[in-house]
Amino acid sequence: DVQLQASGGGLVQTGGSLRLSCAASGLEHDDYVIGWFRQAPGKEREGVSCIFSSDGNKYYRDSVLGRFVISRDNAKNTVHLQMNSLKPEDTAVYYCAIDSPRRDNGLGCPVMWYKSWGQGTQVTVSS
Repeated sequence: DVQLQASGGGLVQTGGSLRLSCAASGLEHDDYVIGWFRQAPGKEREGVSCIFSSDGNKYYRDSVLGRFVISRDNAKNTVHLQMNSLKPEDTAVYYCAIDSPRRDNGLGCPVMWYKSWGQGTQVTVSS
């Protein structure tokens, strides 16, 4: 079974930066997509960003465009989410998830694809 280990959350002031990492193990295929999601108290889970291992194609939700950067290290089956210019509204528990095998079809990375989820990591942005 594929397992995900998320890390990197913490407390930061507005305008600060954090880097989340998601390491996958137990993969049986080289092609996968890893996505980051977040859920704030009292709100629904929302997709933040995703990246495909095969071609590096990336997708972002509009509210994080220009602030967050997702990247992959295929050799380590690890995906990073660099979060810059953080805002209080970015406060949430962040989860990574994976679907494999999966290649980009140009339609983003809908939540229904994901088969395995990592544990959440708390990100708190103070004002």
